Amino acid sequence: MTAVSLRCSVYIIANEIYNFVYYNTFHHNSEIDNPPKDCYYKVTMCYRFYIDLMNDKEKELREIIRVAEKSLLAEKFRDKLSKPLVTSGEVRPTDVTAVIAPGRKRDKAVFPMKWGFSLKGSKQPLVNARVETASVKPTFKNEWLSHRCIVPASWYFEWEHFKSPDGKVKTGDKYSIQLRGANITYLCGLYRFEDEYPVFTVLTREPSDELRRIHDRMPLILPEDMINDWIRPESKQEELISYDLTDMAFERT
Repeated sequence: MTAVSLRCSVYIIANEIYNFVYYNTFHHNSEIDNPPKDCYYKVTMCYRFYIDLMNDKEKELREIIRVAEKSLLAEKFRDKLSKPLVTSGEVRPTDVTAVIAPGRKRDKAVFPMKWGFSLKGSKQPLVNARVETASVKPTFKNEWLSHRCIVPASWYFEWEHFKSPDGKVKTGDKYSIQLRGANITYLCGLYRFEDEYPVFTVLTREPSDELRRIHDRMPLILPEDMINDWIRPESKQEELISYDLTDMAFERT
């Protein structure tokens, strides 16, 4: 084995170990369905997405990232928390990324935000919230009413779920998933402030029939022309989610 092939083999093995550890840390302990005193964790999804700025068609996403980069908040995340803004590539829990939320005049604005709500007594962030219960769960209900956001991504990743003969849920192939025919997939989320820093979580829903064989959840996704309505505190979010998009293109990576 040459030195180059050895390095490649070590990299592949290390990456698979990282994926396994990261999946079992965040994927099974990131969505809370009950108040903190009575935590009951469920298997969640969408704990990694991708920002692709190499495509010439990604002009809008490139502009969103540019605005976030110039923000003083991005400097604060970098200098005070050692959390630089992720401008391209994979975005993971606790990373800082560009998020669309209301500005001071309640118009559409872009802010750097860290992915994951913190939970007292837990080291794992809450990276997802179920849209079916977000309005009533103490951890999310205030944000559901007035702190809604949009997380722009090129696509998100999901690992196939299946049951082994012993009945345990196992993970299989990794898939990249994006809105069919679109360059940007707008993930719906909730945000809040923790120690004066904005953080967000991604809303999930029941999957489409096509995606159900991969996972039992998918992100809540809205059309671009509904972004303003979604982030406005006075909007009726229950009506907006009826316009969610589920026609997804996906491929094994």
